[in-house]
Amino acid sequence: MKDMLFVAAGGALGTSARYGVQSLLPAAGADFPLGVLLINWIGCLFLGWFFTVTLRSWRIKPRLRLAIGTGFTGGFTTFSTFAVDAVRLTVHDRILTAVLYLLLSVGGGLFLTWAGIRLGTKMTEAVPKEERI
Repeated sequence: MKDMLFVAAGGALGTSARYGVQSLLPAAGADFPLGVLLINWIGCLFLGWFFTVTLRSWRIKPRLRLAIGTGFTGGFTTFSTFAVDAVRLTVHDRILTAVLYLLLSVGGGLFLTWAGIRLGTKMTEAVPKEERI
């Protein structure tokens, strides 16, 4: 039950952060859902980095890792909006834009997750072995 509260608290903060970031970006409209793409990319980079550094060297309590990794990042990113946007583009006969959005979302997300893992790995390699967990 306590784990669920940590995830819920992180999720509330992540959702609020997503709302804040989206309010700074242009509305999705019929053209291109840039805001959702950027938010999901940020989430991929962050999660790849976060789980790498916290599992390799940072001393962080499991519940805090759960609140940040699962709750915050899960609330910040949005797969369902990504799917709705892709379908909306298709329904409005924006097939090429939808394909571009799908490729950028998935390809960019995988690349940025990899980049986050690499960044986290480089950061933790610099930590002296006696300070690693």
